[in-house]
Amino acid sequence: MNNPEASAALDGTTALPRKGWFKRLVAQEDLNFLLTNRVPRIALTKAMGRFSRIESPLLTKLTIKVWRWFIPLDLSEAKHTEFRSLKDCFTRELKPGSRVFDARPDVFASPSDAIVGAIGIVERGQVYQAKGFPYATEELFGPTQDASAFEGGHFVTLRLTSAMYHRFHAPADGTVEHVTYLSGDTWNVNPVALKRVERLFCRNERAVVRMTLASGHAIALVPVAAILVACIRLHFLDVLLHLGRKGANEMPCSAPHAKGQEMGWFEHGSTIIVFVPKGFELAEGIATGAQIRAGQALLKLVDAS
Repeated sequence: MNNPEASAALDGTTALPRKGWFKRLVAQEDLNFLLTNRVPRIALTKAMGRFSRIESPLLTKLTIKVWRWFIPLDLSEAKHTEFRSLKDCFTRELKPGSRVFDARPDVFASPSDAIVGAIGIVERGQVYQAKGFPYATEELFGPTQDASAFEGGHFVTLRLTSAMYHRFHAPADGTVEHVTYLSGDTWNVNPVALKRVERLFCRNERAVVRMTLASGHAIALVPVAAILVACIRLHFLDVLLHLGRKGANEMPCSAPHAKGQEMGWFEHGSTIIVFVPKGFELAEGIATGAQIRAGQALLKLVDAS
């Protein structure tokens, strides 16, 4: 049975479930942080990766049933509702037409379904993961990437929960020109952890995807993995990005994308941080806490120069 209140508890929000001692305990921030962070995170993540690939329809059905006891998983939009493995469910495709991308050329669409987290302006190379918790774009992007192009521009944090559609798409017409993969930790990225772990996004496994839009603007998408996220898949690279790839892995490429074209997926919930240079403004309705869908207007180009 779907249980939105239990989902809110596991995601670190303040709503309490109406019944169930275990769910009430998990709803408490201290215990939530303990259960999702003070554990062998990388070992659990690797184990989850192996488990999610076990091809057993019966085991998969049972696991999904247990999962739904905690999370309001909605498969009504899924292209298929029978899955060989848990990974197949995590990375499910949707029925054609389920996500329509805003076709206006001045609109930068959301690359994924998400809950909007921290948003703001990049100032002196600094952004925020939560109130009072700044981090440096230079550290997030890694030692080989120059983040100065985004000084004065917007950043938008998009959090994908475990129940959401996990694929992400090109936010506008353009060409992906470089990917830097940085291995790291697997802290939870829910609001509870973001309020307690400094520079969390800079610690976690992530990829820096640099893209030049048809408008000529250089943008960056930074998918950040988290606990139980086994890997990040980018379709335009013939490689699976996972915890075994240590260091800064540089992957130059030239991969044209049309707006809405699928770019890749997470194998669980996680985060994408969007960076754009000056000349963009937030689209109407984009604010911290808003729940949005892939294809919805996220930013709008106001300065074509």
